[in-house]
Amino acid sequence: MDSRSASESRAQSQNEGGVNSNPSDQNASSSTSQQPKVQQPKPQALPQRSGPSSILVSTRQKGNPILNHIKLLPWEYADIPADYVVGTTTCALFLSLKYHRLHPEYIYSRVRLLAGKYQLRIVLVMVDIPNHEDPLKELSKTSIINNLTLFLCWSAPEAAHYLELFKSSEYAQPTAIRTQQPQSYKDSLVEFVTTPRSINKSDTASLISTFGSLQNAVNAQPEQISSVPGWGERKVQQWCNAVREEFRVQSTKRAGISKPVRVKKPLKPQTPISRPRNTEMDEDEAILRAVMEESRMTAAMEAAANEPPSKPSEPAEELSDGISAALARLRDTGG
Repeated sequence: MDSRSASESRAQSQNEGGVNSNPSDQNASSSTSQQPKVQQPKPQALPQRSGPSSILVSTRQKGNPILNHIKLLPWEYADIPADYVVGTTTCALFLSLKYHRLHPEYIYSRVRLLAGKYQLRIVLVMVDIPNHEDPLKELSKTSIINNLTLFLCWSAPEAAHYLELFKSSEYAQPTAIRTQQPQSYKDSLVEFVTTPRSINKSDTASLISTFGSLQNAVNAQPEQISSVPGWGERKVQQWCNAVREEFRVQSTKRAGISKPVRVKKPLKPQTPISRPRNTEMDEDEAILRAVMEESRMTAAMEAAANEPPSKPSEPAEELSDGISAALARLRDTGG
């Protein structure tokens, strides 16, 4: 009986131990299932640069002195339709005005080969002739028509610097060349007051502290502004000119005003449109015309007298008022 009771008690203790251990395992498993899973952040793919890191140079440019001055960036020869490729969407054509004067059709054939393959197409023009006004006018018209950008350079180092600048700015953000806008009222105030060259930021602080507001400073007289610490005669004059001069919109005002239209009287048909002449020349011309008319009338009268009597004689032409006046003047001058 004792052995049986001992075995039963041992089994009961084992069963109790097993029952006690199972709830702990279940609690642990339930706690792990209830906890949220930790998600690792996904790596972001960086934008891949499809373009090469070096300046691509066409084999046509072998021997060009520009290549000796490209030192900040690497360059390599490539089979490209343009002379230089300085970006995925940017190319450049090189043109010497001395060569353009001998072969004016060269640049047009090169532009035709591009056929819109690049968004920004540059024509790098080397100005190496003295009389360059007419060729540049022609190239400017061609650039506007064919959507080209014209750049002028006077030396090989300058042309190489342009190529390096375009290549280095290939992936630059537009904020790199954008002016910084004022973020607060104080920045806007300083930008407004420092518009004249001789006025700086410290002068702005002195002006506002003296008058209290910008409106009072604008409406102040020159004598009052001269009392501002650090403001001399030059600063006072520039400030007064800046806030009192009118805006340059006179051309716009003139364009908006409708001017009265002057109606010209119609010219008489007998009045010839000619340059003003001297009165002496007019008199001589009138006399000459009168003499010619008189000779013509005399010849007509003689011809009528020589005709046979069977035909009725034609009446003589009546003299006009102008011819009569000219004959009278001729008689007066002759008398």
